[in-house]
Amino acid sequence: MTQHPLRIVITGASSGIGAATAIAFAKEGAQLILAARGAEGLADIAARCRAAGGTAETQVLDVTDAAAVSAFAQTAQQMLDGIDLWFSCVGVGVVGRFQQVPIQDHARVIDTNLTAHMNEAHAVLPIFLAQEHGTWVNMISVGGFVATPYAAAYAASKFGLRGLSQALRGEVSKYPRIHICDVYPTFVDTPGIDHAGNYTGARLSLPPGALSPDSVAKAVVRLARHPRNTTVIGAPAFALKLGQFAMPNLMAATMNGFMDVWSRHAERGEDGSGAVHRPPAGASGPDGGRRDPERGRKAATGAALALGLAGIGALLWRRRR
Repeated sequence: MTQHPLRIVITGASSGIGAATAIAFAKEGAQLILAARGAEGLADIAARCRAAGGTAETQVLDVTDAAAVSAFAQTAQQMLDGIDLWFSCVGVGVVGRFQQVPIQDHARVIDTNLTAHMNEAHAVLPIFLAQEHGTWVNMISVGGFVATPYAAAYAASKFGLRGLSQALRGEVSKYPRIHICDVYPTFVDTPGIDHAGNYTGARLSLPPGALSPDSVAKAVVRLARHPRNTTVIGAPAFALKLGQFAMPNLMAATMNGFMDVWSRHAERGEDGSGAVHRPPAGASGPDGGRRDPERGRKAATGAALALGLAGIGALLWRRRR
């Protein structure tokens, strides 16, 4: 177990899960280096971390710039005198039918959600190898198991992140103190929904069962002391894996039907790229403020059970054919 205060680097730290995780680590007395595109959001979260008992330095960073990420990693290593955990939490999304979303928005989602995480891993793994320990936490989402119609680039990026982690895990398998950890939350109530690109004609909203960003943050903090390959939050891991194996097309078609109905009947909204290409204005904090906690727990439990039962049913049906 690490005796000194945990030395933590978090990207995407200016809002949402990254911000909640920074504050959670600060409560443990961690030394933090925080990065994101938005200076105001970073300053807000750094102040909250210091008030919570940690230390926090910030850097405005576009993680799609590989050279900038490499330089940032070296700076963080020198400032902290080592890195115990690096949390890649940058992510953007665009909602809309594939052909109706501008291709430059799709490309930005891939650059941010996949290529940027590769940039980060490429920058920090040499540091981990030199110090012979370290944990890289890869924020994915259940979108890494379940394809998401109306978010094709997002789905591609998340499936890609899962493959990236599996490959890297194999490459570091001879180093018992270097860990590649994936985190797969279901829907999380963060300001990210306000930052997303939207080409549906409807105002975006969260489904029942959305998690608190604090629940995801707690899971990431645990990984610093007790690393594990896969952490699913909000649904049993077996249900996701079983559903993806047994009936991926049915799940995608069902989701597509839901999105068709929702986009026709939801409150109208304005289409646009949101904060996909530029940082959000001002500080938005960790929480989106949209969820009903009690309703959310019941909905998440019901959805997980339904998914697991549907997957088992699909397997049995296949075997009988």
